[in-house]
Amino acid sequence: MTDPAPPDSVLPPLDAVLEAAHVVAIPTRTRFRGITVREAMVFDAPQGASEFSPFVEYDDAEAAPWLAAALDFGWAPQPELLRDRISVNATVPAVPAADVPAILARFPGCTTAKVKVAERGQSLADDVGRVSAVREALGPDGSVRVDANGGWTVDEAVTALTRLAEFDLDYAEQPCARVGELAEARRRLRAVGAPVRVAADESVRKAEDPLAVARAGAADLLIIKAQPLGGVRRALSIVREAGLPVVVSSALDTSAGIAMGLHLAAALPEGALAGACGLGTVALLNGDVTESPLLPEGGSIPVERPALDVSLLERFRAAPDREAWWRQRVERTYARL
Repeated sequence: MTDPAPPDSVLPPLDAVLEAAHVVAIPTRTRFRGITVREAMVFDAPQGASEFSPFVEYDDAEAAPWLAAALDFGWAPQPELLRDRISVNATVPAVPAADVPAILARFPGCTTAKVKVAERGQSLADDVGRVSAVREALGPDGSVRVDANGGWTVDEAVTALTRLAEFDLDYAEQPCARVGELAEARRRLRAVGAPVRVAADESVRKAEDPLAVARAGAADLLIIKAQPLGGVRRALSIVREAGLPVVVSSALDTSAGIAMGLHLAAALPEGALAGACGLGTVALLNGDVTESPLLPEGGSIPVERPALDVSLLERFRAAPDREAWWRQRVERTYARL
């Protein structure tokens, strides 16, 4: 993304940012994206708790929009909210099919589930078993989505989604890595009579031009994440320009980051939301930074900004070397804004 700072933004001084920062390392309940501990920097900021949590493998250029988002959410007023609760989906990692009921139990009231597929080292049979277990648990009226994180080639995507289409998928998120591949997979799925909708995630949030996927007709809807897109206001501008329905999602954030996603979902114009949002993922963490975690109840989450809890910040405080690493990362990334 060429300009990571949100529109009309005024950056707070770096000293104030670092003074408000806390670095945490929170275990996950199950392996997710290959990690078992989620590191994040959270801020006790003037506008409320905020979060900077690009994954550790991201370079400074990719991390810059995440910091812009954290500073905007923590130090600037946010757009008007049009909703006070957001429906959310359950998120099912690449677990064995037998573990699915226990995962879904962490998302009370959720009638939509997003299922990880195309996990490295697993097979299509593993995916079929997991998706089948989710469909059985949700029943015929539930909504099932799959997320490949760009893990398939076009041929693999067409084969897998033709097979998985029997489970009446809501959509397939990022089945292939590149925009052209998404467009080709979408065309071929329709040609073989398996019209699974295609959603773009990485092709939006990791792209130099987040609108390219919409212009190419490569997706039916977009997955929007506030942090990697530079914050609530910048994400709203992308949604307006793209003209496609969207689902707001998260990146395994603490409740401080989930609050940002909830604010984005609550500020979207009427008709923009394409169903339940992927903002219930605090349920996948074995801890949080607040005594009032933003967890699903009755299938939705209230749009709130939880207060950071000093005792939890201390309990999950990262090791000194990791804290130093994150503070240095902020200093480098701040210089890019």
